[in-house]
Amino acid sequence: MLNDEVVDEVRSIRDTHAAKFGYDLRAIYEDLKKSEAARIAAGHPFVTPPSSPPVPDSSFLRNRFARR
Repeated sequence: MLNDEVVDEVRSIRDTHAAKFGYDLRAIYEDLKKSEAARIAAGHPFVTPPSSPPVPDSSFLRNRFARR
């Protein structure tokens, strides 16, 4: 398997963050939520995910996969 330096760096950061909290998922979650709240308070944009998945436009599907 090929090693990607970006993936390796992200995994290293994630592992370091998790180790800081003793790999306790509740503590990691609370820290992430606290960080999120601080960023929102600082004015960074935050997009709320939709409550339901979007419905595909069937006309697009008909045109996209129609025989030409």
